[in-house]
Amino acid sequence: MIHRIQQKEMDDFLFKGKAILIFGARQVGKTSLIKSTIKGKTFLWLNGDEPDTQTLLENITSDRLKALVGDHKILVIDEAQMIHNIGLLIKRMVDNYPEIQVIASGSSAFELADKTKESMMGRKFETQLFPLSYAEMVNHTNFVEATRLVPHRLVYGYYPEVIMNPGKEERILNDLSDGFLYKDILNLDGIKKSSTLQKLVQMLAYRIGSEISYSSLSNDLGINRLTVEKYIDILEKNFIVFSLNAFSKNQDNEIKKGKKVYFWDNGLRNRIIKNFNPTELRDDVGALWENFIISEMKKKIAHNRSYKETFFWRNTQQAEIDYIEIKNEQIDAFEIKYNSNQKVKFTKSFTDKYHPKSTNVIHKENFWDFLL
Repeated sequence: MIHRIQQKEMDDFLFKGKAILIFGARQVGKTSLIKSTIKGKTFLWLNGDEPDTQTLLENITSDRLKALVGDHKILVIDEAQMIHNIGLLIKRMVDNYPEIQVIASGSSAFELADKTKESMMGRKFETQLFPLSYAEMVNHTNFVEATRLVPHRLVYGYYPEVIMNPGKEERILNDLSDGFLYKDILNLDGIKKSSTLQKLVQMLAYRIGSEISYSSLSNDLGINRLTVEKYIDILEKNFIVFSLNAFSKNQDNEIKKGKKVYFWDNGLRNRIIKNFNPTELRDDVGALWENFIISEMKKKIAHNRSYKETFFWRNTQQAEIDYIEIKNEQIDAFEIKYNSNQKVKFTKSFTDKYHPKSTNVIHKENFWDFLL
């Protein structure tokens, strides 16, 4: 089993009188992480995907649930976003039976996170699980092997099942995509046209690293702009993609409302565009590299709980900074280039205005310095 960075955090969360909520896409390892956390302890495991579990928990009182839990010390509700009013149910359990550790996982923050924000205030620990990271693979194998396989990961990504089944990557990614990307998300309220969602996801996959326009996407898809925004928001809340907004302090020549969309996993992105060619045979290796680096940087921020804000920057003269991290008003700026020989000069229109704490170029000969 591959050790996850969040394992120590999970162990520290146990029996502190609060619920533990784990969010992440399907198949990123939430169940394995929970099983590792509760190993050797008594627990009751309920699967929110099962219709009988949904019926059982839909209107159950905390007293009845306590009777169901019995002498078990831990209650696990897997895929908890499928349970109606799950937030209120967890709240009642925490308030009335704090000695019972509730652990709930969700492959969608669309329902579970939104419903628990207010009712669970002060009653929960929350963590997000991603596909495996480069840092986790270094710990699992070693620096040399994990680094040697990065070109392979640019194509096939870091889903645990992909990692553990070399030679079967394409079949596994096909199954993952068909399973949770289209079937699960299309079951959500408000998704009316599966073909439209599929076309939108493909457009986003082809445009990683490029600024997107809601208006342009709506025109290409033949749907209104608000629907495009809603669909992208749903994809984000299901941990398929994440976005970077344009950074600006209202300078006249800066792009203020721009947005870029990236995928949490390169393999899933390549499955969507049906291209598993090796990096040597691709014309999008620069975009793959940018998606890989920025997603890994975002994972690192979450793992370290460093609470940095992330952006890109561009002005009307097309000068651009690929990636920016900000904390306590201090700015770290990054240019991301696959070719280590490519000359990079940070534009003075940015550095003179914002005086970044650091300017960095991340390429294939030094990326580990930033990801470890």
